[in-house]
Amino acid sequence: MKLLLLTSPDFFIEEDKILATLFEEGLDVLHLRKPNSEPVFCERLLTLLPEEYHKHVIVHDHFYLKEEFGLMGIHLSHHNPTPPPDYHDTLTRTCYDLAEVQEHKHACKYVILKNVYDSISEPNYRSRFTEEDLRLATRQGIIDKHVMAQGGISLENIPELKEYGFGGVVIRGDLWKRFNIHRGYDYKDLIAHFRKLRQVTN
Repeated sequence: MKLLLLTSPDFFIEEDKILATLFEEGLDVLHLRKPNSEPVFCERLLTLLPEEYHKHVIVHDHFYLKEEFGLMGIHLSHHNPTPPPDYHDTLTRTCYDLAEVQEHKHACKYVILKNVYDSISEPNYRSRFTEEDLRLATRQGIIDKHVMAQGGISLENIPELKEYGFGGVVIRGDLWKRFNIHRGYDYKDLIAHFRKLRQVTN
């Protein structure tokens, strides 16, 4: 099962060091998502991140960064629904329901099914699916190794997501809540928790 990480929406001082350490610890893919950010700040973060990890980064905005930094690919969503003209490389996409998963899965390396559980980082985002919804989607072949689960992912529910047949999980709130991006410098707790996530997804 793949372990993916969505960046904090805000930039912070220790970010490149934390991300590099997470890659060292076995992070599979980083989704670089900084809503409403200036591209120069994304460029700076990528410049600080060791070049060997660039091929594991998917960018959600400022798609030119994909070629400029040799990134893995670009991510589509309701905010950015279409790739640039003549783009033929790796695509991933956020899907908000199972019908969208069926529609887009085959054109993407993988899709991310959002709001599988209640969000940790965004309390207003509630789960859209019942257990029976997910089990039925598994039986119908909608959920498979090309579908990643996002929303409320934690150590406790990853085993259930494995049973459903998801190919991976997208972590955000469960990890970033363990580090104060405004005042923190010691990120040992964050790394220790990531190791537990890595163990349970293996």
